Amino acid sequence: MPVHLTPAQLTALTVLAAASVVWLLVLTRVLRRMRARAAAHAALRAVPVIPAHPALPVLRSRERTGPHRETVELTVAEEDAFAGLVRRLGDGR
Repeated sequence: MPVHLTPAQLTALTVLAAASVVWLLVLTRVLRRMRARAAAHAALRAVPVIPAHPALPVLRSRERTGPHRETVELTVAEEDAFAGLVRRLGDGR
C-alpha cells in the first residue's frame, strides 16, 4: 500500500478503476449490437431490383428530363489550352 494514499483514497481509486472497466465492456457490447443491427437493416434494404421487360406495353420507356446535352468541337489550340489548364490545376493537389 502506497504511503501517501489513505485507505479511503485507495478504495475510491479501486472503485473508479472497476467502474471504468465495466463501462468499457458495456460500451463495447452496445457498439457491437448497434453494428449488427445496422448490418441486418442494410441486408433487409438490399433487395435486388428486377429489370422491367422492354416489351411490356403498359410500361412506357423512361423519358429524359432536363436540358439536352450539347457538344462542341474544339480546335487543336483549344484542346492544348484545356490540357494545360487541367495539368496546372492538377499540380496544386
